[in-house]
Amino acid sequence: MTNTTTPDAAEPRAPEDDSLQTRGRTRSRLTQHAQPRWQWAAVLAVSAVAGSALSALIGFSVATWLIATAVLHVVISYVITVTRVGRRRAADQLWRNLIFIAFLIALLPLVSVIWSVVSVGVPGLLAPGFLSSDMQGITGTVDEASQTEGSAVLGGIRHAIIGSLIITVAATVISVPIGLLTSIYLVEYARGGLLSRAITFFVDVMTGIPSIVAGLFAGAAMAWFLGTINAATGLFGSMSSTMGITAAVALSVLMIPVVVRTTEEMLRVVPNELREASFALGVRKWRTILKVVIPTAVSGIASGVTLAVARVIGETAPILVTAGYVVNTNWNLFQGWITALPVYIYRQFVNPTSPAFAEPSHQRAWAAALVLIIIVMLLNLIARIIAKVFAPKTGGR
Repeated sequence: MTNTTTPDAAEPRAPEDDSLQTRGRTRSRLTQHAQPRWQWAAVLAVSAVAGSALSALIGFSVATWLIATAVLHVVISYVITVTRVGRRRAADQLWRNLIFIAFLIALLPLVSVIWSVVSVGVPGLLAPGFLSSDMQGITGTVDEASQTEGSAVLGGIRHAIIGSLIITVAATVISVPIGLLTSIYLVEYARGGLLSRAITFFVDVMTGIPSIVAGLFAGAAMAWFLGTINAATGLFGSMSSTMGITAAVALSVLMIPVVVRTTEEMLRVVPNELREASFALGVRKWRTILKVVIPTAVSGIASGVTLAVARVIGETAPILVTAGYVVNTNWNLFQGWITALPVYIYRQFVNPTSPAFAEPSHQRAWAAALVLIIIVMLLNLIARIIAKVFAPKTGGR
């Protein structure tokens, strides 16, 4: 009999084989022009070598080398991408590289400032008694002996840290209630009337007011207040307006617009459905604001207040005008001059304890600047922690 069995080669292929081959061809078309992951590193190395050569032609320096390297990296990456992939991908990569370079340029001042302050300020910060003593009893003779004999630099910043803390706390106590109530009115009660528009306008104006103007305003306002009360009652006698509470008023002028703006934005993002649900249950509006709206926005409000504190704690001009400078510790906001940390730094640089031997004063100033930077960084970190801890919980957790 004749064998009628069909050979294996003549059997039809399964549809799955065709689909696998189609997917393979599709993947190969999509990845045939893909650039290797190590390409950016190779281009950067070539650009660095070529940039050093170009910089050497005009007098080598780190700045010219970095600029030449960045320009060559962008140009070479663009040419390679255009040649291998296409213009659209090359344009995307070009703008990505430009944005990355712009970020590095913006980061350079911050890194350089931190490096300068840390490298110069650490020796002063490690000096014995720097954080636990003030400048009482520190004269030019003491600094002269420290510089000529090589002894330890005496004097510290205890009075400046205490002054900064109590002035900032007082300014926060003044600013937060005013800013919070103003933002509640703008969001919950205002209907776009003349008063709300005027408040918004003046808040915008206060946001850009120079700090020295705030200090002059606080000094003049406190002098007028004390003079008026003294003329009527004789209660304050010859009390001076240069004191800690005047500095707190000056800082509150700078803090209030920041608190108003941040709190207003946080209140506006609270969903209206929460308010409507509370109203549907018969809850009064003031209680809805107190129990529903504010707790929902408390994370943003707290972080905004913390950032406002970080903004004003480094102000020098308004405190110098309103609180003065002393060498001893003063805990009383309502009596006598008081020293803040930025004013201490300014005075140590501008008016050294011994002008002929200014090195100890400069060391104390750099160390105080390092402490101020640490405080501001901690406040920003606290703001992030507060925002995370008090954020509304979602997902049933």
